[in-house]
Order: sequence, then structure tokens, then C-alpha cells
Amino acid sequence: MRLILSSFVAVLLTVAVRGSNLPPLKDFQGTYESDNGQTLEIVAGKQLLAVVDEAKYPLKRTGEDSFATVGNESVAFLRDASRQVKGYEYHHRLYLRVSWHVSAASEDLAHPRHGDGTYHYSIPTQLDDGIAVGDIADTPLGRKVANEIGAGILSEKWPDVHSVLLYLGGKLVLEEYFYGYTRERTHQLRSATKSIVSALAGIAITRGALARADEPVLHHLAYRSYAHPDPRKAQITLGQFLSMSSGLDCNDHSASSPGRETVIDKQPDWVKATLDLPMINDPGRVGYYCSGGVAVVGRVVENATHTYLPDFAQANLFSPLGIARTDWAWNYDLTNNDKEFSQIHLRPRDMLKLGILYAQGGQWKGKQVISSAWVKASLSRESTVDGTEYGYFWWHPWLLVNTSRGEQHVFLHAAQGNGGQKIYVVPESRLVAVFTAGAYNLGGSPPNKIMASVILPALLH
Repeated sequence: MRLILSSFVAVLLTVAVRGSNLPPLKDFQGTYESDNGQTLEIVAGKQLLAVVDEAKYPLKRTGEDSFATVGNESVAFLRDASRQVKGYEYHHRLYLRVSWHVSAASEDLAHPRHGDGTYHYSIPTQLDDGIAVGDIADTPLGRKVANEIGAGILSEKWPDVHSVLLYLGGKLVLEEYFYGYTRERTHQLRSATKSIVSALAGIAITRGALARADEPVLHHLAYRSYAHPDPRKAQITLGQFLSMSSGLDCNDHSASSPGRETVIDKQPDWVKATLDLPMINDPGRVGYYCSGGVAVVGRVVENATHTYLPDFAQANLFSPLGIARTDWAWNYDLTNNDKEFSQIHLRPRDMLKLGILYAQGGQWKGKQVISSAWVKASLSRESTVDGTEYGYFWWHPWLLVNTSRGEQHVFLHAAQGNGGQKIYVVPESRLVAVFTAGAYNLGGSPPNKIMASVILPALLH
């Protein structure tokens, strides 16, 4: 799934520009033209923010009306005869301001919350959604942990965390939202979508539409031939695509890989473009982070079940979890759809249900939604990707945690996406933790830091 939503809003870094005579940032606020017929919003907060598809990217100021990307690419705002900002110039192209207005949702992204910045814990609301709630004071975490997390997010010690939910010992004991997000508002999952596609592949096997994880999959696709013919392509199994060990030259983290997502996402058919790649390893030998593989798995499930993947998800995964079709959005389109990139949008409580489902071996309220064998395989080590153990579109990372017994490597299971979208499952502590966040493309991970420095130390003291 592509991580960059617009050529203008690549990774950006904030720096201060000294000077008392600079025009106020409010001068630049408004809605502007962007690429591909889209628009972006410029919001004035502590720094100038570009907002696209609910994601914000801070700009660094370099002069009176000039800003720059982290790569020092110039973004110059232009004024008309009355000294009003009329647009910005980027890569020698002018993008006009179309409105002075920005949405309330985008303005909310400039501040964690309205008010005096003081955090007050409250017990999560009990809803008729199958999730029991409790007081964090009755757990090993205690309200001290809740207050530390809430205060840290409000002070922006851990910036751009949109939600945090902690489910401990069978109860939801912390549920907080920031930056304008609410319980009912869906959030983009970015690459955490992959873990949902994995669940659907497992369900398709249980239903008999697919044979098994070690089944070669090309016969489920309708293509007559592939570029770079190689007999090893016919041997690639479903599990090898799920564990990112297909052997194809597909590596999102290599600027020279012809299968990196920024190339595949521009092709008219992502599945065919992925399978057209040359083989550089035997299947199952080496793992590389390959977003093209999720397109292949999704198409295989669709063809095997004769069902559009979001429809299959609703009938076989979301409905059993009590998630209504109106509670999520998934523009699943495996073509050069460079707006959504086939990512799903879910509410954080529904993300939590998925985490609980995996923590309970695939069961929800006594019903086996996903087979326990598939859950076990998904959370096991099937390959190593970027130096981290990897299962079936699930990560098995570790965090270094300081405890009373010294530093410990604590292993977790994680569905995760760019910006800080996390579903952590920690069976040993009976913990499921969900975070949504907006630190897109900025490196680091505030959720990881909260887990390693606050939550896990309290559980492992």
C-alpha cells in the first residue's frame, strides 16, 4: 500500500525561522489545487500544515513567503496585487488557492485537544458492541499510567496520536481520542490493512474456496503469460505471498527495486505488474517488504470466492464481530487508484475487536470466526522482513523495556501501518492495545515509545 499520498506532501520537517516581521501563518491558510484534480488544505497552527486525506504534513519556513520540504524542495507562496496569497508554486507549477476555508476536521489536526491541556481519566463507555469495560485503577496499570499517557499526548511529548485503547484482562480500561477524532469516526489503517486481507485468506481456506497456505496460486488468476518468464513463478504459494517471501524483485524499501510500491501503484493492474516482475530468489528463501503481494492475495481470494473482497469481509469477518457495513469504508481497487491505495478505514473499537479476535485464537463470543490454526500460523515466524520476524501479514517485533529486573526484549504481535496505526497483541500480559496516529512518513513511532516506556514497564515491574 503506497505510503505517500501526493507528490506535494512527501515527508516534511518542521523548523523555526526567527524574525518578528514575517507574515503570520494565517496568511497562507485555505484550500488549494493539488495534483490529479484533488485539493489540499493549508492549516496554520504552531507551524504551517499541509493536509491531504486527513493526513497532515508540517512545512518548514525558509523565508517571508517561502517554505520547503524535508528534501529542501521549494514551496513558494505567491501574492496578488492586493498582497493576498493567491497560490503556491512547486516544481515550477502554480497551484491556485480556491478557498479561504478549511474544514473543522483539518483545523483540529493542529492541536491535540481544545481546552487547557489538562488530562482527566474517565472509564470507557459501556456500549452494546460486545466489548466489556472497566476501570484502569483495578488493573496493574493504574490511573497513573492513564494520566501519564494522556498528559504526554496533550503536551505533544508523543505527537499526533489520534487514539489509544487498552484492553487488559478482558476489559477495555482506557479509550481516549485526540486531534478531533471520536469513537464513531473511522481512521485510515494504511498497511495495517494487510492483516485484514490475511484474515480473509484464512477464512477462504476454512470455507474450502482455497486449499491451503502452501498451495501455488497462479492457477487462481486469469493471466495467460507474464513478463520475465520463470518456472519458479508457478511454484509461489499463497503463504509465500503472505509472508513476503515470493522471490519476486519486489521491495518497497529499495529505491532500485522495479516492484517497489511507488512503481506498482502507477500500473493499470497491480496484480499483473507484481507477477510480471523478475524472480531474484527461490520462493520462500528471502523476505522483502512487498506491498504488491497483498494485491495478489486479495485478487486470489476474490477469484476463489467469486466475491468482491469488501463484500466477503463484511459477510465473513465484520458481521460476525458485530461491525455494520456502514461502520467502515474500503475503496478496494487494484488499479492506479492513487488516492486510497486500497486501504481500509475502521473505527478504533473495531480495530480492537480484530485484536481481541486474534488474542482469543480466532474466537468471538464463542464463535470460531477464523480458524485457530490460521491465527497461530499468522502470528508465527514465516519469514524475516527488514530484520523483524514476520508471519502472514502480521509482524512479530520486540521492544526494549526497562523493568525492575533490568532491560528485557518484549515480543509482541502487531498489525501496523504508516503513521502509527497499530494493533498490538501481547498474550503474556493479556493485553491488546490499539493506536491510531498521524505521524505519516516522519519516522519513529510514538505508539512504540508509549508501549516501551509506560505500558509494558507497568505490566512487567
